[in-house]
Parts: sequence; structure tokens; C-alpha cells
Amino acid sequence: MLRQGMPLAPPVDAAEVKRRALELGANLCGIASAATLNAFPPDPRWPQTPDRISPYCKSVVVIVQRIPAGAFRCKSNIPVQYLDMLVLRRMDRVALKLAQELERLGHPSFALAAQETDWNLKRASYARLSTRHLGVEAGLGTLGLEVNILTPEFGPRLYLTGILTEVELEPDQRMEEQVCIGESCSRCLHSCPPDAVRQWGLDKAGCATEAQEFGYAQITRFFEKFLGMEKQDRKSAVRSRDVFGFWQGLLRVVGSFGDCPRCLAVCPVGNDYHAHLADIQKHIPEKTPEKVAKAAAFKQARKSGDDVPGLSAWNRRWVGEKGYQGIVARQLQEFKRLQKEKEKQ
Repeated sequence: MLRQGMPLAPPVDAAEVKRRALELGANLCGIASAATLNAFPPDPRWPQTPDRISPYCKSVVVIVQRIPAGAFRCKSNIPVQYLDMLVLRRMDRVALKLAQELERLGHPSFALAAQETDWNLKRASYARLSTRHLGVEAGLGTLGLEVNILTPEFGPRLYLTGILTEVELEPDQRMEEQVCIGESCSRCLHSCPPDAVRQWGLDKAGCATEAQEFGYAQITRFFEKFLGMEKQDRKSAVRSRDVFGFWQGLLRVVGSFGDCPRCLAVCPVGNDYHAHLADIQKHIPEKTPEKVAKAAAFKQARKSGDDVPGLSAWNRRWVGEKGYQGIVARQLQEFKRLQKEKEKQ
């Protein structure tokens, strides 16, 4: 776009932008059209669209940073939650550098916070843009049964962020094949401690009881009780595990923001799962007859063509319109083939 007193900015090649993102440290990179994102908000009632942020945005460069698989081999959530913070910090640095390089070429660009909440839209981690949906529109993956984004490379064990830019870049094509195995798998449902997984949906409040043990809702709930306590009870309360958890969460994020890693750890999608997690995550101790029955009902509902809110004509766009066609099975076969070749060397 020409501006008075400014030279014409040189054209930018989409492939070069993606290559540069990987050089800076991103694990994956794709490009989504701002016009497409504006036309297809995740929820039209609460539009998370680029034009609400900047009317000049033409493209969104979407980058992925994976969470190291070793954290999902641990006995507690704490290693994952701490790594979340480190991964997000690294991803922010990559996004900032890429935005700065685009600006030096003459194209105004800026990075968004990878995790934020816009209180004016609605509660429960509802940000100005949905990074999951950015990733789908940028051709990096599709949404899973528990509505995390799943990429073929890393399954759901990742974070995403976006760089809004005024240069028009060639967008990537959405994946139409469903990456998630779906109801036939239901391992995320079986492993969920608060049973928060719905059919292509999630009970966010239920999920937060595990994922954010010392998060915002828990802090406000604590102080609502605290204000009504007697003086002696308050003295005990300020020395409680809850207050220590709030302090630690502010200091290092652990417990106040992050994941309950169970659904992420057991998801069989991704080369990282085949390489590092399949051996220890095969058995799911949280699996119950009730959860198995719930998953079976989900599977039957889809087979019968029943109305599934998470698979409406609008939402199916991000799940994969062609359905599951064996991507994980093909991936596993290729992984085993490569392993045999390594053994021969």
C-alpha cells in the first residue's frame, strides 16, 4: 500500500516468510488470509477477527512452537506447566523478530499475545483471535474431539501465535482431512480427570479445575470465602496451600496458567507420540465404564447422522470436512519403516 512520503515496499514471497520463521526457531509456519478469517469467525456471535484489531491487516502469519515430549512422561502436571511458560516466551521472541523483519521491508506488522482473554467478548480464555482456528486456516492441522488443534507432526502438544501484517501473502490451503481419529479413539475423553470432553467440544470450566488449579476462578473463589471468615480463620487461610499456589503461579505460572496434560499426553497423533509417548501412555488409568459408554454414544450419534453441535455446518470447517481417512495409521506405518531402516544401519 502506498503512503505519502514513503517508498513503495518491495514484494514479499510467502515461502520466504515461512522459511525465515523456521530459521528463527518456529517448528511450523503457515499463512492465513485476513479476508478468510474475517469471513469465518469461530463464533459469529463473538467475532474473533483481524479487522476488529486492524482494518489494514491482509495476512496472518501463524507460527507453532512444540512442547517437548519429555514433559508428558512425568508424574505430575508441573513440568508441562513450567515448559508452557518457556515455550510461550520463545514463541513470542520468534514472532517479534519476524514482525520486525517484515516492517524493515516496509510492511507494517505486529505480533499478538499467544495467550490472552478479551473480557469484552466472553470469559474463559476467549481472546481477540483464536490461535487454534488461525492454525487450521493456515493449513497446519484440524481441531480434535476436545477442540485442541492437532497437527500431524506434534498432535496437540504445541502452542500457536499470529503475526498480523499489511502485506498480502499467498495463503496456505486448509487441511480437509480430519487429523483427529475422533470418536473411534476417544482417548482424550477417557483420560480427562474432570470428564470435560464433549463431542467436538469442551466444558472449559470443568477443564480449568485441573488445568488451572490456582487460576483466576480459583483466586476469586478463595477471596469470596476469605472476606466472610472470622479473624482467626483468616490467619490460617493466608498460610494455606491455596495462597502459596497463587504466589507460585504469579511467580512462575505453574498452576495458574497451563495445561492439564492428560489429553495432550495420550493423543496418538504426531511423530513425537510414536517416538516418545506410545510406550508409557498406552494404558489410561482414568478410563472408566461410564466414559467408555459416553464415547460409544458419541460414536453412534455420528454414525446415525444425529445432530452434533460441534459438527454443525459452520464448525465442520475446522474439524475436517472429509472426515478421518487414516492419517494416523499411515503416519505410524511410516514411523515403523524408518525405525527399521535405522536398526539396519
